[in-house]
Amino acid sequence: MLYREFGKTGKKVSILGFGCMRLPTIGGRPENIDKPLAGKMMTYAIENGVNYVDTAYPYHAASPKVGGASETFLGEFLSEGLRDEVKLATKLPIWLVEEKGDMDRILDEQLKRLQTDRIDFYLLHGLHRRFWPMLQEYDIFEFLDRAVEDGRIGYAGFSFHDELDFFIEAVDSYKWSFCQIQYNYMDQDFQAGRKGLEYAAKRGLGTAIMEPLRGGCLTRNIPEDIQALWDRAKTRKSLAEWALRFLWDHEDVNLVLSGMNSMDDVVENVEIAERGIPGSLTEDERNLIDDVREAYRSRVHVGCTGCNYCMPCPEGVNIPLNLSLLDDVYIYENLDKPSGNYFHLMGRKMSAGYCTECGECEKNCTQNLPIRKYLKETRETFEKK
Repeated sequence: MLYREFGKTGKKVSILGFGCMRLPTIGGRPENIDKPLAGKMMTYAIENGVNYVDTAYPYHAASPKVGGASETFLGEFLSEGLRDEVKLATKLPIWLVEEKGDMDRILDEQLKRLQTDRIDFYLLHGLHRRFWPMLQEYDIFEFLDRAVEDGRIGYAGFSFHDELDFFIEAVDSYKWSFCQIQYNYMDQDFQAGRKGLEYAAKRGLGTAIMEPLRGGCLTRNIPEDIQALWDRAKTRKSLAEWALRFLWDHEDVNLVLSGMNSMDDVVENVEIAERGIPGSLTEDERNLIDDVREAYRSRVHVGCTGCNYCMPCPEGVNIPLNLSLLDDVYIYENLDKPSGNYFHLMGRKMSAGYCTECGECEKNCTQNLPIRKYLKETRETFEKK
């Protein structure tokens, strides 16, 4: 296993981290984790050098408003003598904070679920401008300072799902130790994107990457025209290796989280990580990745540029993100990943289902998109009975 320094924390983290959002389940129920199989997978990863494990309050939940089974499973698993073998990360569900005391209450609940007295890396989950005024009103920075001082958390960070300008504002607002962003060869200009990654790294923040495979969209159900491009490569690689090696090729990337849900995934990703050296891809390989990206982009359905002139929505709907999830269905011919993201938007009351068709967004759209029509299609696509 290869290791990189996690920003200004100085901690050495494995370049591959274990994301506990997509553990194997039984009977198709997210809260029903296959504990024996998940335990074997995590044991293999740790024995082969993975030392960073990431979970969150809602992972493997039956509803986006309740705690999930991921933290509980992880607490049970690590309690068998493995807690000190890993750096443990989890997240504060900021959308569930309704009063100042909720932050301490939730953190203390998570410590109990995880069966530990400390969380090494603690993140504000899904930081978004909509929640920013509330967090500041409730003295979020005082809470984080106090939690670090009393030892409940080691380092404070945030995961991010908003636009670049707010990312920069957030980075500059506090003495963060690290951040977690969505980034892959398709999402170089999405949300924080490449510019956000560079901005955080220059300021010494540790950088953790989520969704390296876009929830499997880059490795499963590959359209024929896309596969034909990959087949041009002089040196054959698995689709997972193309995606992971793209990220590890960048020195600014400290850690890549993979939501592995089978033993095959774990074995393959651990093996690929042995080659995750910065600058190790050839120029031809980088050009091929660019060609694949452009081919995917040609399959766009909605074509929203994310300029945000349609925002804010009076009902709180995150219009650009909803439209991007609908685009994902057309681009990748894969419903699983965008469905999971839509599930979380529903929990935050930001999904297309909250649209009242008032039409305010269409008045401000610079591309004259029929936004109400697309939001209706988004709702029908993801909220099928």
